[in-house]
Amino acid sequence: MAKLDRTKANPWQLKTPPGTSAFTLHVDEIDGKAVLVCTVGKTVLLYDARCVDDLHAMLEAAGDWVELGGADEQKPARAGSVEAWGRSADNPVGGWYGLKKGFRGRFAVYIPPLLEALGLCELEHNAKNNRMRAR
Repeated sequence: MAKLDRTKANPWQLKTPPGTSAFTLHVDEIDGKAVLVCTVGKTVLLYDARCVDDLHAMLEAAGDWVELGGADEQKPARAGSVEAWGRSADNPVGGWYGLKKGFRGRFAVYIPPLLEALGLCELEHNAKNNRMRAR
């Protein structure tokens, strides 16, 4: 199980895979559930914290590179991508890991850098079309 111990006072300072945007992530509890709070400028996104262990398990099962395919909630996710998995009825939570309606997408933009910071994955840092795999 990943050690998710960063608070609002001491968040992870991360960058999107291409390195073009900075954001922070920390852990909080909402309605008894551990959530990842992602702050990008003034925008706040929420993700179910179990996504870290679930995504790592998916990557281990895949055994190779998986395309990120980050997309906003309103846009379709590329089949077979991390983004598609993060909203699929077939994932361990049976749907979206994003918890804030209207901002549930971009899972594959903000969660992979956290897995990299935790030492759980290798992550590409190209301008486009990045991939990740379990470490």
